[in-house]
Amino acid sequence: MIKRYLLTSFAVFISTVVLAQEERAPSYPLITHDAYFSIWSSTDQLNASVTNHWTGAEQSLLGIIKVDGKSYRFLGNSSQNYNVILPSSEDKHYNFSYTETAPGGDWKAAEYSAGDWRTGAAPFGDVSQFAKTAWSSKNLWVRRSFDLADPMLKELALKLNHDDNIEVYLNGSLIYSHVGWTNNKFVYIPIAISVLKGLKKENNVLAIHIANTAGGAWLDAGLVSKTILQNPVALAQQKSVNITATQTKYEFKSGGVDLSLTFTSPLLLGDLHMVSRPISYVTYKVKSNDKKVHNVDILFNASTSIATNTSGQEVKADVANSGPLAILKAGTTEQPILKKRGDDIRIDWGYMYVATPLANKATQYIIPQKNAISEFTKGLKIIRPSSETGTGLSLSTVLSFGKVGLAEKQQYVMVGYDDQEAIQYFGQNLKAYWNSDGMKTFNSELVKASADYGKIIQKSIAFDVSMYKNALAAGGDKYAKLCVLGYRQSIAAHKLVKSPNGELLFMSKENFSNGSIHTVDVTYPSAPLFLVYNPELVKGLLNGIFAYSESGKWVKPFAAHDLGTYPLANGQTYGEDMPVEESGNMIILTGAIAKAEGNVEYAKKHWKTLSVWAEYLSREGFDPGNQLCTDDFAGHLARNSNLSVKAIVALGTYGMLAEKLGETAQAKKYTAMAKEMALKWMIMADDGDHYALTFDKKGTWSQKYNLVWDKLLGLNLFPKSVYDKEVKFYLTKQNPYGLPLDSRKTYSKSDWILWTSVLADNRADFEALVNPVYKYANETTSRVPLSDWHETTTGRMTGFQARSVVGGYFIKMLEYEWNKK
Repeated sequence: MIKRYLLTSFAVFISTVVLAQEERAPSYPLITHDAYFSIWSSTDQLNASVTNHWTGAEQSLLGIIKVDGKSYRFLGNSSQNYNVILPSSEDKHYNFSYTETAPGGDWKAAEYSAGDWRTGAAPFGDVSQFAKTAWSSKNLWVRRSFDLADPMLKELALKLNHDDNIEVYLNGSLIYSHVGWTNNKFVYIPIAISVLKGLKKENNVLAIHIANTAGGAWLDAGLVSKTILQNPVALAQQKSVNITATQTKYEFKSGGVDLSLTFTSPLLLGDLHMVSRPISYVTYKVKSNDKKVHNVDILFNASTSIATNTSGQEVKADVANSGPLAILKAGTTEQPILKKRGDDIRIDWGYMYVATPLANKATQYIIPQKNAISEFTKGLKIIRPSSETGTGLSLSTVLSFGKVGLAEKQQYVMVGYDDQEAIQYFGQNLKAYWNSDGMKTFNSELVKASADYGKIIQKSIAFDVSMYKNALAAGGDKYAKLCVLGYRQSIAAHKLVKSPNGELLFMSKENFSNGSIHTVDVTYPSAPLFLVYNPELVKGLLNGIFAYSESGKWVKPFAAHDLGTYPLANGQTYGEDMPVEESGNMIILTGAIAKAEGNVEYAKKHWKTLSVWAEYLSREGFDPGNQLCTDDFAGHLARNSNLSVKAIVALGTYGMLAEKLGETAQAKKYTAMAKEMALKWMIMADDGDHYALTFDKKGTWSQKYNLVWDKLLGLNLFPKSVYDKEVKFYLTKQNPYGLPLDSRKTYSKSDWILWTSVLADNRADFEALVNPVYKYANETTSRVPLSDWHETTTGRMTGFQARSVVGGYFIKMLEYEWNKK
């Protein structure tokens, strides 16, 4: 049986860990740097599935080890390939006959006469999505006639990308109907055998009606059949998988050779250049397991889909050797730099790189993805061009280990991505922090990364040991494992750049929540991780919002919600303000920076803006009107008692900062105000053995996770009895996979549960709240990068994935570190 462990530490700590059952991650991080360069494995066995981007789109990494001529696949799986029967636009140019006026007669029948319909090139859509034929009306009807050399097909699928509601007919028979859209990607729908029997050599017709109900509009369709994989490769036996903060390590048995495979994304928060530089290491170690000597070669293959938004985009791949490195690079021919924004979007500008030291005497070549495995396993020696343009390409690197015995041999490859321009900030394109002055080349960074390989790997291992040790001391084994899961995910949901005036901007993307950039109520739950390891990054989370107000671009008396839609930070695009939420978040986190750094210089710099927000909260924060808070998925809520806590704590934080700044009058005013509000809150929210969800609805309840900052900042606005009362009540409301967010639904947010757990005054109660979250992470059937919004009764995700807010898991570590001072 395969063992699946979350590595709790390294070296000395291994012996202290007792694993009573198999453990796993919802998804395994392989290469994790930012919202665009983020590759995961969604299965417990690395060779059981195609690796994918966090959005779920395939971004294939393949690994084959050849031992004495026999091949074993250990990394990834073959993508499903298709034979094109009727091309979509990513296969070949084609036209639809179309009308935007409801047609008469049986318009979907093959014999229907559509002579008065117009002709347009596919895809159809709104102009902003680069459609070849603009479609802005509500309804569209299209037809496409085609012939078949052999109509006796035994299997056929509809290849479709649509937005919104659609009905598809083949020769008059309905083959697909759906209300909704496909999220900017093709889906493949099998066509029933009964419909295939109606195919003929000439004048087959694909007919479609689509309705644009809201938002974008899109239509692209074709027909395909599956390609049967020939000569499948044997699977290497996976013996274990271990996850640490910066590494994911697999162990395999491949015949007479053991293979250790380690992915390292060295996101060391104390080194901003390292955090920003998107280069990961893939390390291979091999040795004999049967005391015999074996000939060993390893293939590492990376699909050029890593550099595309959709699989049909044309790519140019090149050999790009530099200095001591063999290098392959690839990017789209179009290079639409910062032309797309949104949530379910992948980068299609800049260039991916695969590099390895020339000293390894590796062989590198460009090859169609579908041929990558067979060419290596068959040992074919085909001369490949040094440059190739097309679709479905891949970059292959073959590492030769020669004769391998009991002595371990090691080699590595590096996988990197140069986005060239990372973020647009109020109309100005910004490069990634590692190259903020534009004077560096990616090749030179690869050379440096290779020269520093040993040192970086050792630093990563040392950090992983230290992080786990501290998390274990702070909250125990299961808590520490949650921190391990959250570490790379949280960091990789950000992009680090410098503003035009040289300030850090650590810009989050709201992954699968709405795609916003630099969202304040995503910053708020994410911040504990960065407060623990580098408060400068917390400033980077806040700087853009302060600048938005202080530039005069945002003129409202409360903080903005966001700076736009990723990667375009040109001003708020979210449709509604969260005035109490975001103002409270900004003030509290400014106070947290002061606590972490031991000074109030950052608050002093932004004091005028903080004062405007504090004044707003003094008027509107205690008994909030009907508005959204960070839990906007739960809907609007008036008189929200947890949101009121946020306002009270923010006002107390402002008072604390004022005192440290020597603003005595303001300090007295706001500290007294916050304490008075806290007393009033205890009366108005009281509901017997707990405090209610809202001031006016007794018999309800909610997690008061915002109280945690009263405790961590030492404000002492609320007596300990408030924490104790709530925690005692929460322990009666738990479900198998955690504490619900509130009494309205059974779903929850795992980041908030961990915040709530810090209100407990003893380890038993803390673990009682945290352990069900660990159970969720370990048992969920939602195999995506950890979702922070899940159903506490089933352990399935409700929404969201791969978000930065799991950085909030480090809240207990933050308390632990601050208590040591």
